[in-house]
Amino acid sequence: MNKVPLTARGAEKLRKELSQLKSEARPAVIQAISEARAHGDLKENAEYHAAREEQGFIEGRIREIEGKLSNAQVIDVTTLNANGKVVFGATVDVEEVETGEEHTYQIVGEDEANIKQGMISVTSPIARALIGKSEGDVASFEAPGGARELEILEVRYI
Repeated sequence: MNKVPLTARGAEKLRKELSQLKSEARPAVIQAISEARAHGDLKENAEYHAAREEQGFIEGRIREIEGKLSNAQVIDVTTLNANGKVVFGATVDVEEVETGEEHTYQIVGEDEANIKQGMISVTSPIARALIGKSEGDVASFEAPGGARELEILEVRYI
């Protein structure tokens, strides 16, 4: 499997979720299964079946996170010397050339992406257009609504 890029913050968030699942969620669902088993006939025991289903989801998520972390290439952008260029993990202030509207984006791994928080996936058209550019450059890309151009106002490594 290929290495999956993650910011240091994204990797820490996954580690915390994994810890919570293993130390809290897993024991709670095991307890729920035990209690439901004590109620008798398992064939018609809705509590038991719900707890088993939840256990499946928890175990699946644990495996998914462990897999991502084992294949993660954690990149701490604060230690990079990118010479003002847009790289993975960088925070970029841009202005839409056509409308003058300003946006701030951080380029992150696919699992961390959240457009509402300004975190865009490294594989997104915007990120692919921005990577390698510097302040003052204009990045052009095709969006679902047509061609767009963004002027890079500032690049930060935080």
